[in-house]
Amino acid sequence: MSVEIAGRATRQAQREAADRLRPVVPPTIVDPTLATPYAGLATRTLALALDAAVIDGVALFVGVAVGLGLSLLHLPSEVNKIIAAFGAFFWIVWSLGYFVFFWSTTGQTPGNRVMSITVLDSQGRGRLKPRRALLRFLALCVGAAALLTGILIMLWDGRRRCFHDRVARTVVLYTPEQPTL
Repeated sequence: MSVEIAGRATRQAQREAADRLRPVVPPTIVDPTLATPYAGLATRTLALALDAAVIDGVALFVGVAVGLGLSLLHLPSEVNKIIAAFGAFFWIVWSLGYFVFFWSTTGQTPGNRVMSITVLDSQGRGRLKPRRALLRFLALCVGAAALLTGILIMLWDGRRRCFHDRVARTVVLYTPEQPTL
């Protein structure tokens, strides 16, 4: 009998210690006029399109600048192929870094900010850590590559979660617009 009581006391002490270690995150303020606080397909698609425009616009500008500079050098075609491969590699790294940086620092990419949505941990622990943001981005690529099946499953989920949200344990919520001063 005393072993059972000691076991319960130990579990209770462990729960209390874990609660003390978790950071206190203020609750997310959600607009009460919304039917659901979870962002829908159209809003998330527009935010992703805005982010793609930023990513591709910067990549295009850098690519044109590098291309113009290299056109003055008259390099052999093999070198041009290697440079193109490096350009593709850096575009992938730039895209990955863009999403991981914004999701793990502010919870909002610039496209998300324009659409007033934010990515949060589904257990209420606030913003994502960089590793979880990276996992979310990779799962987004997988879900989109599978004929958008990983994205469209949000239409049947109560919290409007896509494949990448389920993998990274995140939700996307509407955030109230901040008043401009």
